[in-house]
Amino acid sequence: MKLPDYAKAIGISYTTAWRWWKANKLPHPARQTESGLIIVDYSPPAPSIESKKNRVAIYSRVSSSENKDNLNRQSERLTEYAIANGYQIVRNVKEIGSGLNDHRKQLETLLQQDDYDILLVEHKDRLARFGTHYLDVLLVRLGVKLEIVNLTDNGQDELMQDLVAVVTSFAARLYGERPAARKIERIIAELKNGESECS
Repeated sequence: MKLPDYAKAIGISYTTAWRWWKANKLPHPARQTESGLIIVDYSPPAPSIESKKNRVAIYSRVSSSENKDNLNRQSERLTEYAIANGYQIVRNVKEIGSGLNDHRKQLETLLQQDDYDILLVEHKDRLARFGTHYLDVLLVRLGVKLEIVNLTDNGQDELMQDLVAVVTSFAARLYGERPAARKIERIIAELKNGESECS
């Protein structure tokens, strides 16, 4: 199959496939024709009960657009890992957003899909900063295995950014609750005054 078709079949970009070809890192045999066309000896596996168990969705995430290069490298590492394990890549999702943000559109869309059996992430904090265990429990109920490639702690810089975001969020809520509490107290007082005037 042609290199662009191969890239699409295994869930990577054409640029990544071309870079792998140049570095002689393609996981499948390939050759170049006289016209310059790169042909990869790869046939997608026919669907079977066994191959269905190996359908994988890759999820990569970084906290800011400044780390976009890291996002692409993360996705490439996971793709290589999936291929080495014989997984059939059905989705390869990349997202920029905080691990504390519980409204990440790409992740929401991915979690609503039912065409994969393994959710593959590099570190557990790529999926979420908190509550990864609960996501794992829910995924198991849906018949999806959460596979975390690297179980060691991730970088401290992003963790510090998340800590600042948590403190800022709680401070905003705390100071926002005070006027709300006063407003509720005024409403209760007005209701009590209304009752006393009626009696």
